[in-house]
Amino acid sequence: MPTHTPAMLTTRIGQRVAVTGLVVNVVLSVVKLLAGLLGHSAALIADAIESLTDIGGSLVIFSGLRIGSRPADQEHPYGHGKAESLAGLIVSLMILGAGLAVGIGAIRGILTPPRSPEPYTLGVLLSVAAIKECMFRWVRHVGQRLDSAAIVVDAWHHRSDALTSLAAAAGISIAVFGGPGYESADSWAALLAAILMMYNGARLIALPVRELMDAEPSELIDRARAVAEGVPGVRAVEKVYARKHGTRHWLDMHVHVAANLSVRDGHNIGGAVKAALRADIPSVDNVLIHIEPFEDGRTP
Repeated sequence: MPTHTPAMLTTRIGQRVAVTGLVVNVVLSVVKLLAGLLGHSAALIADAIESLTDIGGSLVIFSGLRIGSRPADQEHPYGHGKAESLAGLIVSLMILGAGLAVGIGAIRGILTPPRSPEPYTLGVLLSVAAIKECMFRWVRHVGQRLDSAAIVVDAWHHRSDALTSLAAAAGISIAVFGGPGYESADSWAALLAAILMMYNGARLIALPVRELMDAEPSELIDRARAVAEGVPGVRAVEKVYARKHGTRHWLDMHVHVAANLSVRDGHNIGGAVKAALRADIPSVDNVLIHIEPFEDGRTP
């Protein structure tokens, strides 16, 4: 039977999450768009547009996970994991752009109020909000367990949809039950939804950008240093660096050993450090270790 590495299993789970999100978003988008058009609700139509963005986001995340799972090659010696972070960045920008488009349409509706929406549109939105909140909690749990920035971004995409649905529901309630003069409440709700979408898009950009810029994962570095220092034969550890590729980490560190050891013994200690790190930190894909002679009285 074929052996599945942790990276392969992570990719398979991530792809299943993305496909599930895609199917849910397609169904909800069709329902909301039809209900919005037939029920004359700008807020519901805006919410459908947000869900269409979710569909595009799920496709991007799925593609990013597939590309990111490819093994290293001559042109990409560190693998293709950065594709996952890039997918997260693209989805964040999609949310931001969709919010801007919805906001423009909402302002037009405020300036020229349309007819009041049909009451049944309120029930549609409340049902959608409940479904999307459940999706958010599930996808976020999976993303945090796999330490996947792209999946976490996708989870917050679901939360964004739930919030816009609730905002739209509030506006529709005022427009339906407020009577004459409150027709524009539906468009105001669409504007609020747009603001929430743009806020979420701007906020989510930070996570994939940090990974693309190789920001230092300080907690992982502290843990790696502690593990390496506990390996027999290691006198000191310095210059520990880490970078994240998708859900995997690559480490670089300088390990000090006794100065009178042979090259073979020093190499064996380095191998023991690498094995200890990969055993203790499952996300570590590879470790580059530079062996240095330890000198008494030196502070590494």
